Amino acid sequence: MAIPLLESLDIAGKTITADALLTQRKIAQHVVERGAHYVFIAKDNQPTLIADIRLHFAERGEADFREPLNLEHGRLESRAIWTSTALNDDLDFPLTGQVVAIP
Repeated sequence: MAIPLLESLDIAGKTITADALLTQRKIAQHVVERGAHYVFIAKDNQPTLIADIRLHFAERGEADFREPLNLEHGRLESRAIWTSTALNDDLDFPLTGQVVAIP
């Protein structure tokens, strides 16, 4: 588990990021208890969590942020981000502050 690795670091006031492998409730709780924030990726390793997030964003409206259409890597690309705090009290994940969808 990653918690022993975090013990020796001063993470207070920092933002800890992790991929889906480390998206675990115990790690999230530990990070917040040490005064830090987290940004974790939810994928199929957290089936209930990702299902709740997908359901919430299933009928999303206009994006909260949209990057203009650009020619990148030989193709037209556009990025959009949707955010929500509506699930904060309902998700089975410690101290969620916001969920983000980036399709």
